[in-house]
Amino acid sequence: MILDYIGVKEINGSLIVLDDVENASFEEVVTIRLENGTLRQGRIVQMEGKRIVVQVFEGTRALSLDNTRTRLMGHPMEMPLSPEILGRVFDGAGRPIDGLGNIFPVTRANINGTPINPVSRVYPKNYINTGISTIDTLMTLIRGQKLPIFSGSGMKHNELAVQIARQAKISDDQGSNFGIVFAAMGVKNDVAEYFRRSFDESGVLQKVVMFLNLSNDPIIERILTPRCALTVAEYLAFELGMHILVIMTDMTSYAEALREFSSSKGEIPGRKGFPGYLYSDLASLYERAGMVKGKKGSVTQIPILTMPNDDVTHPVPDLTGYITEGQIVLDRSLDNAGLYPPVSVLPSLSRLMKDGIGKGYTREDHAALSNQLFAAYAKVMDARSLASVIGEEELSPTDKKYIEFGKMFESRFVSQGSNENRSIDQSLDLGWTLLATLPREELDRVDSDTLDKYYEKAKQQLQSSAAQTEKKENDELGNH
Repeated sequence: MILDYIGVKEINGSLIVLDDVENASFEEVVTIRLENGTLRQGRIVQMEGKRIVVQVFEGTRALSLDNTRTRLMGHPMEMPLSPEILGRVFDGAGRPIDGLGNIFPVTRANINGTPINPVSRVYPKNYINTGISTIDTLMTLIRGQKLPIFSGSGMKHNELAVQIARQAKISDDQGSNFGIVFAAMGVKNDVAEYFRRSFDESGVLQKVVMFLNLSNDPIIERILTPRCALTVAEYLAFELGMHILVIMTDMTSYAEALREFSSSKGEIPGRKGFPGYLYSDLASLYERAGMVKGKKGSVTQIPILTMPNDDVTHPVPDLTGYITEGQIVLDRSLDNAGLYPPVSVLPSLSRLMKDGIGKGYTREDHAALSNQLFAAYAKVMDARSLASVIGEEELSPTDKKYIEFGKMFESRFVSQGSNENRSIDQSLDLGWTLLATLPREELDRVDSDTLDKYYEKAKQQLQSSAAQTEKKENDELGNH
């Protein structure tokens, strides 16, 4: 039996309150019919006995206390799913906005999802190649991992997100089975158009499912956007056997929408006004990444968040760091120096990297090279600190070599073009080329066999290149 409840008890912002409602369920979808016949959607967000609080997706403007009709739909919010969903563009609530019509669903799934049983989880082993040297070499993205990017306001995280989406691929013969779910939350119109145009022009839109929630859209849609995106990702991964990379930007916008929503319900605020359940709410999103026994596919997440005032102790990056398996930190000083992508190497890490690199995955020297580059760059920072006190001229010859290594590392390894797609072998070889500028005795993180094979080869190539350059300069001088 379908019942319409006529009239509402009170209206408060985007919330409406109804009394004497029978058989309601938390998170249940409701349809709201206005006096003029237009329909709006909402969902039940609070229940106290027979009193329910409904969040209206499109807002409560023009709602009447007396003549509004509310109908309970008997199910939570669901996402229509079909193999044809690839290549489509949706708004934050999962409605198509690409002009290609509605999805004809093979199935529907509750957007709130269900947690993956820890017993049925498979430990992530293989890697995803992003074509970006710093990420692939030093903080490798593993299939089934959640690896956030910590950025700051005004930095080039949107360009990095597009580059990763455009270039990311898996290494084996299942490359055609790779797809991307891209969710943008609280972005401006020009940024949303940039995302859509970039994917369209590069030809990757056919393997991307996009969700675009604009900054002027209702905040409730912003709370739904990552859930709709992850529901699509789980369907493609666990039902169709695809390897899916989910990129979500910006999780700070999501958290701020959650804060606004929480305060409108009258909940007691926690740190910086965010609700006390922010940790568990973020975990309910991040923990939907992974691999499941008996299923071919995987869901990998790259959530991107901007740190207010570049403060890594802000609740959103702080709690995200607890839940996820590492982080990629973008550095404002590198960004101001014109380096792209401005990845700050030392505070960045991937906790699952050790099990998805090396022989059989990337290359046998990967782990040793990564450790040595980290150690060498740490010594660069020490040398720079010392130089700021006593001056660069007073440094030891070894420290001067580290200063030179640091300049080359940032300009050639960290920095690369926004359309430059480096293979894993190119990135590893470049790392050895840079290490070859340092004395062999300084490389204490690599065994002698690996040094004989890779360091000596890079050293010879460096000397050969230097000799050719010198000969060319001498020839030019001779001609003059």
